Amino acid sequence: MGRFQQMQVFQAVAQEQGFSAAARRLNMSPPAVTRAIAALEDDLGIKLFNRTTRIVRATEVGLRYLEDVGRILTEVETADEAAAGINAEPRGQLAVTAPVLFGRLFVMQHIVEYLSSYPEVEVNALFLDRNVGLIEEGIDVAIRIGELPDSNLHALRVGSVRVVLVASPDYIERNGLPESPLDLSDRQFIATTAGNSAMGWRFHFPDGERSVRIKSRLQVTANDAAIEAARCGFGITRVMSYQVARHLADGSLNILLADFEPAPRPIHIVHREGRNASTKTRAFIDLLAHRLRQDKALN
Repeated sequence: MGRFQQMQVFQAVAQEQGFSAAARRLNMSPPAVTRAIAALEDDLGIKLFNRTTRIVRATEVGLRYLEDVGRILTEVETADEAAAGINAEPRGQLAVTAPVLFGRLFVMQHIVEYLSSYPEVEVNALFLDRNVGLIEEGIDVAIRIGELPDSNLHALRVGSVRVVLVASPDYIERNGLPESPLDLSDRQFIATTAGNSAMGWRFHFPDGERSVRIKSRLQVTANDAAIEAARCGFGITRVMSYQVARHLADGSLNILLADFEPAPRPIHIVHREGRNASTKTRAFIDLLAHRLRQDKALN
């Protein structure tokens, strides 16, 4: 097996975190995958994976090698596309990740549009409320909400969202409007552990940001559950503005204490490939960026 094929096998094992899963992905036998990795490690004189009976993970040097291998394989794919012609249609597999509700509300419809336009592409969409590693988990495009750490990834800003306090008109009518976060001590709250503190909510005061401790009668693990409880008039919850955009539009929820909201959080499309991105990646980023920038709920 040549080095290029070994790199493909190594990338699949690292991303799938297993030899059998990589074999299925590559349509190879597990023993062939094992032999390829053993030969590669022998040639390089390094250990690329830590193996247990349950999982296979890249070593520290393996992760660095994975980044280089990913770049090389992408460059080969780009060269193939260039040879096929500048107007070559996107083809191959594209992996996309986004937060769960954002993906369902704002990304999935554009994935469907993209697939309808390019029948030679297959998309794997991972909607998870955690930051998925692009290199480690083989992701081509990610949507990130919030300030980005310094990295060698490429980012395109497409909008921003607010952290908002919401309640139903019925709850507000029964309990009145608070004038300050300091008035929240006697209110009923719905807390969510999906990305928000269940014990303290931060607000922007004239003298700076500070946390206000809250005690919730209801705590849930998903933002959509907290939103539904608020719509039913149970109490106040705190979520991202995009998560309640349609409920604000139809009047089933109202925003509270807008003057005390923290600074908006940016939305970025993040990818690894830069200006040398493959046709399939560029086409998806161009479509998604255009659609998200047009969405009033995000701008």
